[in-house]
Amino acid sequence: MARLPHGRHRRAREAFSAPRARSVKPAPVVIPFQRNGENMRTNTLILFVATVAALTLTAQEKKDDMKMPPKAPAKSAILHPEMKVESGTYTQPMATIGSKPDQPWSATSVAAGVDSKPQMGHVITRTGEIVDFSCYLQLGKHGEKHRACGQKCVQNGQAIGLLTQDGTLYMLMPEEHDPRRDGGVDAKASASEHMGHIVEVIGTEASVGGYHGIYVQGLTK
Repeated sequence: MARLPHGRHRRAREAFSAPRARSVKPAPVVIPFQRNGENMRTNTLILFVATVAALTLTAQEKKDDMKMPPKAPAKSAILHPEMKVESGTYTQPMATIGSKPDQPWSATSVAAGVDSKPQMGHVITRTGEIVDFSCYLQLGKHGEKHRACGQKCVQNGQAIGLLTQDGTLYMLMPEEHDPRRDGGVDAKASASEHMGHIVEVIGTEASVGGYHGIYVQGLTK
């Protein structure tokens, strides 16, 4: 076999023994559309889960509502609200009883007070139904259907009441002390005329404990 010259032999050996260059793989290319597609799938999944949760909650609420007993109607502050008034309303009372006095108490009422000092009173205006005090407290009766009975009661000396929309019951009386004592004034005529009607009353209020009264001036016979 023919031999290569010494120099050439060494160069050939070095070339043969030199490490081979490694091939470099190209870096993967991320396509934005693929990333956006993943986000879209994630958002769709979240929306689906939220929708299912909302529908489940709504169905549960409806189920709970079906289990709950129906709410009772609001209770009226007035006894037997089915006994209706047919004349006058709280916004348009049928009549006005009394007029605004210059002073809460008239001269004879002041003079009759202990040391000429009657109880504290202040002028008020109230709107309510004229009722027979005794029948309302005992039976809860009032309104148009009780009108005839109430008229008989007050004409025979039973107390007169004013029943306001919030359920407060006032006793109505003539204000002037001496004329009231001596029979010079009387509330029976006005009360009988407007029994079972909603009217406006102007007078002086006085209260003791849970009792409320309105003293009206000028209720002549």
